[in-house]
Amino acid sequence: MENVIEISNVSKKFKGFSIDNLDLQVKKGYITGFIGANGAGKSTTIKMIMNLLKPDTGEVKLFGLDYKTHEKEIKERIGFVYDENVFFEGLNLKDIRKIVGPAYRSWDDALFYQYVKKFDLPLNKPIKTFSKGMQMKVSLAIALSHHAELIIMDEPTAGLDPIFRREFLNLLQEFMLDGSRTIFISTHITTDLDRIADYIAFMQNGELVFNHSGHDLVENYALVKGGLDLLDRDTEKAFVRVHRASTGFEALTKDRRTVNEIFGDSVLIERASLEDIMYYFKELDHA
Repeated sequence: MENVIEISNVSKKFKGFSIDNLDLQVKKGYITGFIGANGAGKSTTIKMIMNLLKPDTGEVKLFGLDYKTHEKEIKERIGFVYDENVFFEGLNLKDIRKIVGPAYRSWDDALFYQYVKKFDLPLNKPIKTFSKGMQMKVSLAIALSHHAELIIMDEPTAGLDPIFRREFLNLLQEFMLDGSRTIFISTHITTDLDRIADYIAFMQNGELVFNHSGHDLVENYALVKGGLDLLDRDTEKAFVRVHRASTGFEALTKDRRTVNEIFGDSVLIERASLEDIMYYFKELDHA
């Protein structure tokens, strides 16, 4: 399966924080969600993918190409959807088209106007009058109008109302139908990714915890609930982290099959959400 993004053995050091020997692959034609707490290294990783930061060591390739010799070609093929307006607030969409269009060889005016109409965006009103959701649609329309093959999104649904968020996610799934695009989306709203992501990459403290398909997460990760009498040094090895209470325990496992073999029907096994997984790994980090 072809990778659109390949990060190989990348390290980047700052005062008080570092990314060490990061390996991450993003597969073509899928939506990959990028999760982690604040300070986990997500923004630094995205900046290296965008060539806004250079790694101290290691290699970043997009479409099999490196920025050193193919920067212009790579940037022709990617689009970035910001969590805020990046254009001068007095500009309208016609002004933005005149500025952005000539920067891309593959800019498609007809497609731009098609998305402006589809997204119900006013052409002649200044961007400063647009809601956050409308500004997000502008970024997406621009990315799609130069036929971007890879769309990178940083917190695209933050601050949007629930109905618009659902509509926005439906749009993303619609754009993925022909299999030619790849979306890499960083967000704290993990319920959005539960709905649309094919793969999840999880970072913590500058390290990649996992990069799994949604199917693998459902198959292997689970919340387990049962009586305290079931726990001992050996059985606890089946869990990432255990919470004890007077009424029993709740734990996260990344090996559902082993838990079934050990406990059988004596425990309740439930699907673990991405939020559950992040929470228990954070607890493990603080243990």
